Amino acid sequence: MKPILSTEEVTTLENIIEREGTSKAELMEHAGEFVAQLAQTYHPHEVVVLVGFGNNGGDGWVAADILQQRGAHVVVVTPVEPNEIQSALARHVARRTAGRDVTVVVGPSRDELAALLVKADLAIDAIFGTGFHGSVRAPFSIWIPTLNEAQVRVISVDIPSGLNAVTGVVEDCCVRADKTATMIAPKIGLYSADGPQYVGELVCGELYDRLDEVIGDVDHAAEIVEAADLIDFMDPLPANVNKYSRGSVLVVGGSARYPGAAIMAAKAAARAGAGYVSVAAPDACANLIRMALPSVPVISVPSDSRGSFGAAARSVVCDVAAKYDCVLCGPGMTTAAGCMQVTSGLLELDVPLVLDADALNCLSRLAIGGIDKTPELYRREAPLIFTPHHRELSRLVGDVPVDDLSSAIDAAQQIEWAVGSDNLVVVAKGATTAVVGVEKVLIPTAGPASLATAGSGDVLAGILAGTVAMSHGEVDCWELLAAYAVTVHSFTGFAAAAEYGDRSVIATDLIDLIGEAMQLVENEALKGLGAEGDGEAE
Repeated sequence: MKPILSTEEVTTLENIIEREGTSKAELMEHAGEFVAQLAQTYHPHEVVVLVGFGNNGGDGWVAADILQQRGAHVVVVTPVEPNEIQSALARHVARRTAGRDVTVVVGPSRDELAALLVKADLAIDAIFGTGFHGSVRAPFSIWIPTLNEAQVRVISVDIPSGLNAVTGVVEDCCVRADKTATMIAPKIGLYSADGPQYVGELVCGELYDRLDEVIGDVDHAAEIVEAADLIDFMDPLPANVNKYSRGSVLVVGGSARYPGAAIMAAKAAARAGAGYVSVAAPDACANLIRMALPSVPVISVPSDSRGSFGAAARSVVCDVAAKYDCVLCGPGMTTAAGCMQVTSGLLELDVPLVLDADALNCLSRLAIGGIDKTPELYRREAPLIFTPHHRELSRLVGDVPVDDLSSAIDAAQQIEWAVGSDNLVVVAKGATTAVVGVEKVLIPTAGPASLATAGSGDVLAGILAGTVAMSHGEVDCWELLAAYAVTVHSFTGFAAAAEYGDRSVIATDLIDLIGEAMQLVENEALKGLGAEGDGEAE
């Protein structure tokens, strides 16, 4: 796993590296060299480097100098003369570069900049760094749209200019990069909110040859989970396996209004590998679910007048649930009074439990001002996994706004730290999903936009429940298990998009591609392990 850092953590790490003997000036030289090397993969002849006032601009000046020395014709576009640059370090390298053969253009008009970009086959964006926040001001509010309109490849240095490195939010304009050359470690904003649509391909320059020795000295905002990190969940089935030893799942959900959610979750759990899957559903929709799932036993539970779980449902469901390796509660359930009783009853059982969709909304209603204010509601010994999207997560913490990756992580940690259990995992679903535990935050592979469709979350919940059931509780890291399920779900999205196109995927398409997705994840893992092995052999 690879660390993702906040801007404060990057600053702390840079200070540690400086104490170890590598100055910030040396890091700037290394950063410029890394950008230049990345630029050379495009074999450019005409390069335009756009710089700002700070050290991010200094990286650009260094890269410009190196590229010019290596045969490219480089033009540096700067808002002020090199002598007037605010950062002392950036001012030093700007003076040095300007004194050589690099062409320097100060404060060009929109038309002048557009004319420069027309001639270029590569542009380097070194305007703003990780300290940027707020709105973009002139002249950069003119430069950035002009760059985006130009038909030229763009490499952004550290972060696309205009993107908030903390929140990933773009307030008005932002550079759309083909590649982002981030330094030392990726920043959380590159994965949050608007970040993924501006970053392009993300490439990290470590800059410091002993980074592995010091990066553990700072906290990590999160860690990137690669397929190779998940190899322990890909063991082949043993020859003597049976349907019970493969793990059993009970899906508690459905209603007269939403029977399909329970159907999709149950089928996904089976496709994910669970050997025995059952559904406990209100009797108002039980027969419909039976017809849709001929291989899945359906337990009919007393319903209320609206077709949701009734007053007698709690005792029936809890008696049955204790027999399963994992219980998934919530898909299509509604938040009727009987559903709230079912949710609270399942929380009292000693069985691994996944709470999704309306089970989470029921839990929100059981608490006042956020579940973190009453952690006894969800404190338990057995594993517990929440799978909220941003609006559900907001309700869980008392309607605190949750609208990007950073705020989702904050809200999930609020829930985690209130209860303090290492058996609680919050899967905060979004364009980039965070798997949050009490001590770590994992960022699995994000799926395509095709996953943004009704019912996709029910499929993820089913995959997760099936994976939990197959583990039989023998798990060293519940966050990593959840990350595996999220990764498989993401790969179902890739497979479905390849078959149907991004706009045409519906949730039921994902279910029959779970097996293919699991194989794709395994292939990716083996490829990653092979690459590591090759490196060690060398």
